[in-house]
Amino acid sequence: MVRILFVICAFLISFFSSFAQKNGDEFRNKGALEDAIKAYTLDFVKDSSNSKNVYNLACAYALTYMQKDSAFHYLNIALKNDNSLWALADNDLISLSTDNRWKTVELLQLKKYQKAKGVLKQPDYAIKLLRLIQKDQALDYQMDMAKQYFMQHGKAPHWYYPIAELKKTISAGSFDEMENLIREYGWPSYTTVGKLAADAPLLIINHHESEAIRIKYLEKIKNACLTNEGSCMEYAKIQDRILVNTGKPQIYGMQFRYNAQRTLEPFPIDNPEYVDQRRKKIGLEPLKVYLKRKINYDWNVNQK
Repeated sequence: MVRILFVICAFLISFFSSFAQKNGDEFRNKGALEDAIKAYTLDFVKDSSNSKNVYNLACAYALTYMQKDSAFHYLNIALKNDNSLWALADNDLISLSTDNRWKTVELLQLKKYQKAKGVLKQPDYAIKLLRLIQKDQALDYQMDMAKQYFMQHGKAPHWYYPIAELKKTISAGSFDEMENLIREYGWPSYTTVGKLAADAPLLIINHHESEAIRIKYLEKIKNACLTNEGSCMEYAKIQDRILVNTGKPQIYGMQFRYNAQRTLEPFPIDNPEYVDQRRKKIGLEPLKVYLKRKINYDWNVNQK
């Protein structure tokens, strides 16, 4: 018996040690979900109090679409001391959203959030908007994997096309649902549904295929930004997307394209030496900092 236990322990040590040198995020970002799960599990064994790692482990399980029991198990551990609403909008967890257990997660997180941050004026609206964010960003992980493939091979993988088509269908459905919610509840604001939920229409409008839709809502989105009732980051993205898509230089540096080296770079910027002045007026960080963090791009235009 002792020998058997020794062999088992030796096997487990060997099994986990092969993943010790790599972070779970590295595996996940390459699409190696099973390896990511093993790496996150190793970190969990070492330190079960690391809620970020436990949350990532839950997300990795959820992304497999097959291991929901494990995903819920670790998600409940990760959220034990978490009073935010982020998990309710996280598209990594969308495979769990059709499970009856998900409603329990929603209600518990909303209860903890309101206890910590104050009662929302429209809590039911907030939940519906968070569901909409999660739904609208479904398949983002798979799309990221397709982008990596393109950067490595110079062409899109064959499986990108059905996913992209499904993504369009999801976006169209999300927009229709968003407009129905706005007609019923009104335009959401930070003070009525919280910051995360209030940004749902902005995300959906930015993803919409029609430029006319973005132009239609631009002033409302801009006003929400300037009155601190909506995201200035999303306003800048939408404003720049309209400009780029209508053949004009962007003004905030929020829209990117692939260059000849198949790496991302910003589209041309109007008077680029003044871009940080424009960004500062709406509370955005310097473009150099943003581009380095977002797409690992070195922005070297001197600012005035």
